[in-house]
Amino acid sequence: MRIAFVYDVIYPWVKGGVEKRIHELAVRLARRHEVHVYGYKLWDGPEVIEREGIFYHGTVKLKSLYAGGRRSILPPLLHSLKLLRAMKRERFDVIDCQAAPYFPAYSLKILNKENVFITWHEFWGDYWEEYLGFLGNFGKIIEKGLIALADKHVAVSVKTKLDLYKAGLRSDVPVVPNGIDYERIKSIKPAEEKSDVIFVGRLIKEKNVDLLLHSMKILKTEIPDLKIIIIGDGPERARLEMLSKSLGLSGNVRFLGFLERYEDVIAHMKASKVFAFPSTREGFGIVVLEANASGLPVITVDHRMNASKYLIVPGKNGLVVNLDPWDFAKGILRALWGNVGSASKKIAAKYSWDRIVRLWEAVFLS
Repeated sequence: MRIAFVYDVIYPWVKGGVEKRIHELAVRLARRHEVHVYGYKLWDGPEVIEREGIFYHGTVKLKSLYAGGRRSILPPLLHSLKLLRAMKRERFDVIDCQAAPYFPAYSLKILNKENVFITWHEFWGDYWEEYLGFLGNFGKIIEKGLIALADKHVAVSVKTKLDLYKAGLRSDVPVVPNGIDYERIKSIKPAEEKSDVIFVGRLIKEKNVDLLLHSMKILKTEIPDLKIIIIGDGPERARLEMLSKSLGLSGNVRFLGFLERYEDVIAHMKASKVFAFPSTREGFGIVVLEANASGLPVITVDHRMNASKYLIVPGKNGLVVNLDPWDFAKGILRALWGNVGSASKKIAAKYSWDRIVRLWEAVFLS
């Protein structure tokens, strides 16, 4: 069968959760099917390239994902216009179009493509107003419009499924969660550099790394030689590095930036004791499962937009705490000195990508 994934950014040029999901599914599906991925042209050379048996179609050449600390709106618009030409004469047995950034789904509707599934990683609804103020109303309208745009919808979490039902969707919404390469993670050795606490993710406001730093300041009174590693890059990095210095944490915190090799990220996880994840906006949270598979308990926060908290079985693979530096510090301290991650690896093993791809095929190709 011919399968197409439609999104904006593409792995490995950008290594976020949605990009990783598409890549892991595509690699496994390409062993049995013809797989195409459509997104920004993040590479040099021709518009269409082939890697690992997957055909990548580049649309617009991207200089930066962000404008003013937020995802820029212009690249998705240009991307959706380019899709009208790139996919006009293509025929696919199934198209897995990611809901955000919304505009590509409208392009597929204009092209009258068949067998289009909209995969929802999160549903923002009223959060749009919190994110953009009055202009958020336009986001709400465009987002909700996708509900009537296609007959087939899929959610990556139960939370997102329930959010879609609350928004008025009445058709069945199967849940096909994200996953991890559990066996690959098992084979990676810990890094030589040890740490007590580690964070991995894009350095954007919603990840609340500033809250983590304030928590580390509190913990430093109990553990003066506390070691924290922060992996990732983004528009908040310079501000966070300045905050770390102002809090007197220069000797405790290391910003490693973006690490090219996945193995290096996992190796640093395995050399740590606790995974800190104070994010308030997650459609799923693959990195939580990767941390669990690395043997780490995860400390995350109780927030209505944080779907990753539903991956936590309190006391078994981590804790869910209030969005407060003191509560977060207490959670980390409990994880460092207690046993709140005894089932971390067992829980993570249930999300192996090999199991998830079989579920994907059952939903999308049946």
